[in-house]
Amino acid sequence: MKQISLIGAGKRFNKDWIFQSLDIDFEEGHHYALIGNNGSGKSTLLQIIAGFTTLTKGRIEWANADNQSIYNQISIAAPYLELIEELTTLEQFEFHAKFKSLITGISIQDIIKLIGLASATNKQIRYFSSGMKQRLKLGLAIFSDCPILLLDEPCSNLDKEGYTLYKQLIAQYAMHKLIIVGSNDPEEYAFCTKQINLMDYKH
Repeated sequence: MKQISLIGAGKRFNKDWIFQSLDIDFEEGHHYALIGNNGSGKSTLLQIIAGFTTLTKGRIEWANADNQSIYNQISIAAPYLELIEELTTLEQFEFHAKFKSLITGISIQDIIKLIGLASATNKQIRYFSSGMKQRLKLGLAIFSDCPILLLDEPCSNLDKEGYTLYKQLIAQYAMHKLIIVGSNDPEEYAFCTKQINLMDYKH
């Protein structure tokens, strides 16, 4: 089943086209990698899919949703998304869960343990390292009860142990979802069966 369709999609900033004539169907339960050089539009396309920004031409269609309600179906982890620095890890999850349900059958405390932040459960996020913040962002996205998971450079600021954790979390908790990864690092999208090179849409 198609969950997201891009039809004749193009995005321009000022006079420069980031991509054009993009026709893609993203199907339920499949895993896609958006690849291409820096500036090829990976992050921009993910933001369009998430409903954060709009296309310059063409259109995007979401199954059973529009740009006002798509946030209920999508969770996203990206370097540019901000966390609430004054909150603790536990408070951030509790706040997040008020707007986006977490998967059932696992407690917030258990999620915090799984992402390796048990010792920082009651620590304010402002005191986190960049790697700890990325673990938290991944936890919030992967454990949200949403059928679509968007990941933009998901291993940013992670060490080797963090990469291993990322792969384990995807394998155990997200493989049933539609996943779209924007990355130049093959380790981040090794589980994806389809690749879309945005350099092919630089008309």
